[in-house]
Formats: sequence, C-alpha cells, structure tokens
Amino acid sequence: MAWDIVLSAPPANDRAAGDSERSLFGEILDWMLAPLLFVWPLSIAFTHYFANNVANFPYDQSLREHVVALARQVKLVGGKPVLSLPASARAMLRADETDTVYFQVMTFGGRLLAGDRGVDLMPDPEAGETVSGEVYLRDIESHGQDLRVAYTYLSEPQQPRERWVVVAVAETTEKRTQLANKIVASVILPQFVIIPLAVMLVWFGLSRGLRPLTRLRQTIETREPADLSPIATRRVPEELEPLVEAFNAMLERMKKSVEVQQRFIADAAHQMRTPLTGLKTQAQLAIRETDPEALRHALRQIASGVDRAGRLVNQLLTLARTEGSEAQQAHQVLDLAPLARESVEDWVMLAMSRGIDLGYEHEGETLIVGNAFLLRELAKNLLDNALRYTPQGGHVTCRVIGKNDRVHFEVEDDGIGISEEQAELVFERFYRVDDSAGEGSGLGLAIVQEIAMQHGIRASLRPNPKGRGALASVLFPAWRPPEPPQPPEDYAELYRQSPPIGT
Repeated sequence: MAWDIVLSAPPANDRAAGDSERSLFGEILDWMLAPLLFVWPLSIAFTHYFANNVANFPYDQSLREHVVALARQVKLVGGKPVLSLPASARAMLRADETDTVYFQVMTFGGRLLAGDRGVDLMPDPEAGETVSGEVYLRDIESHGQDLRVAYTYLSEPQQPRERWVVVAVAETTEKRTQLANKIVASVILPQFVIIPLAVMLVWFGLSRGLRPLTRLRQTIETREPADLSPIATRRVPEELEPLVEAFNAMLERMKKSVEVQQRFIADAAHQMRTPLTGLKTQAQLAIRETDPEALRHALRQIASGVDRAGRLVNQLLTLARTEGSEAQQAHQVLDLAPLARESVEDWVMLAMSRGIDLGYEHEGETLIVGNAFLLRELAKNLLDNALRYTPQGGHVTCRVIGKNDRVHFEVEDDGIGISEEQAELVFERFYRVDDSAGEGSGLGLAIVQEIAMQHGIRASLRPNPKGRGALASVLFPAWRPPEPPQPPEDYAELYRQSPPIGT
C-alpha cells in the first residue's frame, strides 16, 4: 500500500520567479510522515519474518515427534536395521488433511529400507550434523513443492558411519503459510486504521503547535507602516524568542536609520534654506549690475556662498554617515600618530595662507583600536575648527601622546577661546561660539563627538590652560599586545632545574 501526501503550495503571486520553497507546516509534516512511510514496509517485512518463525515452532515440534515415533520402530540387531511399522503408525503419518507427509527410512549410503519413493529426503552427507539420536530440521524443494524435513540418525556404539540408518519425515508447508498469513494480517490490518488516524492527529497537532507562528504573522501584518516599536515576547513560545529578539534588534537598527534619515532631512531643509536664499539674492543682484567691478564682487560673493553651502552639505553627509549604518565598520589596531600627522599635512597650506603656525607633536606609544576613516574625519574637523577660530599670526598645535594606558589626541589653539558654559554646548548641532566672527556651520564638533561615541569615548573642549584659546582633546584607550601564555609553575621550576642541552 502507498500513501500520497499532497500539500497545498503558496499562491504563485506570493512567490518570486523560480522560488520553490514550501511552507514550514509542509516541511515538518513531510519530515514526520516520510520516515513513517519508510519504516512501514520494513515493519511488514519484520512482521512476516517473525510470523514465519512463530508459525514454524509448533509444526516443527510435531514433526520432531513424528521422527522420534518412527525411529522407535527401527531396531538395530547386529548392526542391521529391523523395521516394524504397524498400520496405525502409517495411518498417523497420513492423517494430515492440509499438508502431504512423506517419510523414509534409509541407510546412510542412500538405500531405501521403507517409505515413500519419488522424493529425496536424504540429508547432505557433507553436513556436520551427524550426532546419533539428535533430530535436525531443514528446508528442501522437491517436484515444485516446498518441504520441511525432520531427520535423525540411528547407530550402535563403534558402528561405522556408512552403516548408520537415517529416519526422515517431511511435510509440505501449507499450514505454516496459512498460520503466518493470519499472524501478519492480525498485525497489519489494524495499522490501516491506526496510520490514517496518526496522520490526522499529527496534522491536528501541527496546526495547533504552529498557531503561535500564525499569531506572530498576524501581529506583524496588523502593525502600522511607521510602527517600529519592538514586538512583545510575553506570549511568544521559547523556540520563537530568538527569532522575535532578532527581529526586534532589526527594528531597532531600522529605527535608528530612519531617525538619522529624518534628522538629516530636517537639518538639510533648515540649514540649506539660508545659503540658497543668499545665493539667489546674489545672483539677482549680479544680473542687474552693469558695473564690471560690482559684478565681479557679486560673483565672488556667489562663489563664497557656494563654498559655504558645499561645506555644509559635506558636513551633513558626514554626520549622517557617521550616525548611520555605514559607520558601523570593523575596528582594527592602528597607530594614531601617523594618521594625525597626515591630517596635519593636509591643512598646512591652508594654515600658511591664513598666516597661522600649524605644528605637530608626538610622544610615546600610540596604538589604539579604531576606524581609520572615522578618525581622519575626527582629526579633520578638530583642525578645521581650530584654524577657523584662530586669527592671523596665531598658533595651532596637534599632538598625540601615549601615556600609561591612554593615548591623548589634542588640538590646541590660541584663538578666540571658549568659556566653561559654552564648553558644554559646543558639541550640539549648529551651535556656534560666535556667529558673527566665523563661517562655521556648527556641525564640525557634533561630528567629532559622534565619532568619539562610535569608539566608546567622548570628546571635550575647554579653555586653554596655557592662556588664550581652547584645547580640544579625545582620550583613547591604548592597545597593548596580549601577553604570551605562561607555562605552569611546576613546568617552569622543572625547566629552571634542568641542565642545558649539550652540557
């Protein structure tokens, strides 16, 4: 018997082209029923095998008794067999109504003394089963019939094997086959009721067991598109908790990404309105100008406005990228000193054009764990901020100092300075110490603080302890190579006590 299980596939419009994935319900059902359908034929085969053994046992016992009874009618007188087989004994052997019974009494050499002709019940002379008086069983085929044979040997002490007498009784196997079939039927037939019932119970159990998945799907489907709040795990089964927690973590990352995007849009809309309005005004003025000098002045104003707008856009993009997922890159061990030196070299020409003395100092080991791209942005914004608020003839110094378990990154200037109250506000977006004195957008230090937080630390800006100006500093944890594993004390002591090799 074969079972065909047909599971409904999802609608075609719900699947991508070439996607043949099935439902979880169908997969579980297949993995539960497929082994059952595979084991069932094996169960039938084993049942048939053991049924034959059970059916053979009583009939083999009866066949042994016939052989023993027939062997009692044979006497060995002077080594010669004498057979006394009354009619009642022959009638007992022929009394089976279902199977045909054959018997033979013969010498070990094959000479028939009594019994049925036309069948060969002689055992294999090469067989090792030659214990006198012991009854043996074997299966043979004779004239298209399967026969079960029981036989024994009769002999006197010290009698040569060639003079032994073989007594054999055989019968067909119809009764055995009928009994085995009845046993198999009594075991297999109930399975035709039990297996469909088991399939139904499995189907029902799976439907009930997968109901939490249905509830979870409905919970997700009914959520508003803008709802990024985490899914409650109170009624979620233990096996689904990791999935829900991973989904909640993804929602949290998505929420942060959306917040960054919305904040960027709001900041861009707010900050770009004024520069674009100024550019439009300057362009309108340039259109009406007829004086070449005034026209050049207007064009210079437009170029300056474009530079400021471009710098603002770049800073907005940098801040958005720093806050967003693009900044979540793998950190690695790097030397902060050459990175800072390269950043200083990029600003040397600008500092010279403004008449500012830009210096660089380095001391100690400066290995840290960080992101090189973000750290270059940090150094760039601190140097830009210092140069922007330092007047001509001023000094700006960038230093990287490794001390104890810390690496100090500092940018010191002698510019307009900062008060203690302003030091708490300068890292906020669009906050400027002096709106009238500089051309900054108020985003540089916000970018610096965001990058510092990406490295698990915070940046600070305070009045210069040496006098005028300000001191920006970021304190990084120093990286140290791991210590090599130390041998156990007993091995170390043994090594110290052992003489060097070759002495």
